[in-house]
Amino acid sequence: SESIGQRAACNLGARISQAKYLMKLDAHCSVGQGFDRIMLEDMQSDWTMVPKMYNLHCFDWVCRECGHRRYQSPSGPCEKCGGETERELVWYAKPNPETTAMRFDRNLKFAYWPGYKKRQSGDLVDTMSILGACFLLTRERWFDLDICDEEHGSWGQQGTEVACKTWLSGGRLVCTKKTWMAHMFRTQGGDFGFPYPLSGREVGQARTYSKQLWRADDPSQMPAWDKAIYPLAWLIDKFAPVPDWDMPMQEEVSASAREAPSDTAESQGEPTRGILYYTDNRLNPRILRACQRQLEQAALPITAVSLQPMNFGAYGMVMGGKRGPLTLHRQILAGLESMDCDIVFFAEHDVLYHPSHWQFTPERADRFYYNTNVWKVRLKDGHAVWTDELQQTSGLCAYRSLLLRHYRRRVAEIEANGFDRHFEPGEKTGPHKSENWQSEYPNLDIRHKNNLTRAKWHPSQFRNQQYAKGWKEANAVEPWYSEGELQNLLDILEDED
Repeated sequence: SESIGQRAACNLGARISQAKYLMKLDAHCSVGQGFDRIMLEDMQSDWTMVPKMYNLHCFDWVCRECGHRRYQSPSGPCEKCGGETERELVWYAKPNPETTAMRFDRNLKFAYWPGYKKRQSGDLVDTMSILGACFLLTRERWFDLDICDEEHGSWGQQGTEVACKTWLSGGRLVCTKKTWMAHMFRTQGGDFGFPYPLSGREVGQARTYSKQLWRADDPSQMPAWDKAIYPLAWLIDKFAPVPDWDMPMQEEVSASAREAPSDTAESQGEPTRGILYYTDNRLNPRILRACQRQLEQAALPITAVSLQPMNFGAYGMVMGGKRGPLTLHRQILAGLESMDCDIVFFAEHDVLYHPSHWQFTPERADRFYYNTNVWKVRLKDGHAVWTDELQQTSGLCAYRSLLLRHYRRRVAEIEANGFDRHFEPGEKTGPHKSENWQSEYPNLDIRHKNNLTRAKWHPSQFRNQQYAKGWKEANAVEPWYSEGELQNLLDILEDED
């Protein structure tokens, strides 16, 4: 008559079952046709298996008055006309993103791993960790490995627990690409959040217990779990290089090392790239969608960090907070910590990026690089202005390891001392230098009534005149738009299929 918690409930079900195999599956999931037969055809006795994972598009909110559709989210009036909405079931497994590679960081926290996906080949692939929503193993191993150790508490660290117990006992954690499960992520709060109480304290206790169990602070030691035949370091080495495990979690570089002029960019093979997109969700929807459509042409994985729920990017998260410099820095940091690519391009919601922008590769891992080939364009009439060396975070590109060090320190500084008007990483905000470069064709920074920073339409408006160097004005920017055609450009981009 009372809740006993997720792990205890799973163990109760496992004890009742008499089957050879058990699969734990969250209720808010869908599965591919014939998933059980497909998985068991390849299943081995010492494996734990998961299917590839999609996102489950379960429902939309549809306005009874204007017909506007809103992607699954908390209930509420129509965002377009304010009319009453009703829920309409969709039940669609979105094939993008397709997740086959997962990991955990130095805090043993779950993370997606698109970088490792590029190293996988074949239909049956190894994965370092999993999401705890779905996994298959024999009933015998369920109990032998104590796969749902109730000492963790009800919820939290399930994927890490399954992964470590499988790998470190000598087994194998396999993802099959032959079938799928689709998971509905309820992360937006309200009546589209967790349907049961879940405190941060409970999750923190599960994380603490997990770190002690696997000796995360010293992974070379054998785990406290008595079935382990390998230390955690063995698993890290097996999948190396693993993001966060091959770099300090906090900035631990000495002052002399920070000033060292070395750090030529090095990577094993071609460095991986990703886009960090951030928005305050206060932009005119027409401009927002036009810029998003253009951004999708980059064909790079997009991590989106927003202040309200939205359906954009391969990986998304919603943050709380009031619009402003501190929240913006926190958004950027959260996005960087969730990414695992080598090189990160920043992308702002009101900038049109030309495809040539994404072709750049930083020469050094200790430099911030800014694309200064950018025109600031006034929305109402298409009037555009240019300066020679305009450094903006919207044009920033650098190695993720450097960006992480900068933004961890910068967030702490702003929290302690307030914001000092300097958004751009570089000499004014830290020990690392910046350099400029220019793409083959320009980007367009659209200036509208809701920009976070004030637009300048005359050189006299610059406090420091060096930033007005090379001032130019135009009413057309090739190859983007001719005179008077900016609105047509936005219409075309917004309406693209």
